[in-house]
Amino acid sequence: MPPDAARRSERSRRAILVAALELVESVGYARLTVEAVAARAGVGKQTIYRWWPSKGPLLFDAFVEFGQVGAGVAHTGDLGADLRAELRDAAAEIGQRRFDEVCRVLVHEARTDLVSLLLAPRRVVVEERLRKAQRAGEIRGDVDVPAAVELLLGPLYQRWLLRIGPLTPTFTDTIVELSLRAMRG
Repeated sequence: MPPDAARRSERSRRAILVAALELVESVGYARLTVEAVAARAGVGKQTIYRWWPSKGPLLFDAFVEFGQVGAGVAHTGDLGADLRAELRDAAAEIGQRRFDEVCRVLVHEARTDLVSLLLAPRRVVVEERLRKAQRAGEIRGDVDVPAAVELLLGPLYQRWLLRIGPLTPTFTDTIVELSLRAMRG
């Protein structure tokens, strides 16, 4: 029985995505080449170009497939602790070289799918947690939950994008505390 071409293609595709992430983390986006990805993945350059027109879309797909964005906010019964943990996770994630390298390029290329596929999932899980908190009376019933999510995540992404300061637990905890004061008011 001949080898299954679909399984072989999936194995090659995954190897390419993993190789691209490993290389961007070690050499950066500017020095990353399709040739290097092909060599590391054990495929020909033409295989990569058959699926992706350039390294930007390749890295985007790799990050979407292997990223941890939007896994879910814990519900421990302590809203402040839950939000502090989530914002610390978000800060750690965007501080990783692979996120930084890929996302800065995608922002520069004005890729709207960056927002919808990479940043929106975290927004959704934070919004869900705040809605639960609202139903439980942990925050006021008149809080505009989508605006509250922006209040929490906006400073984090702004600091990352503009490189105006470090993404520390102290910074994320301060955002949570200030936001909760406003939401509990």
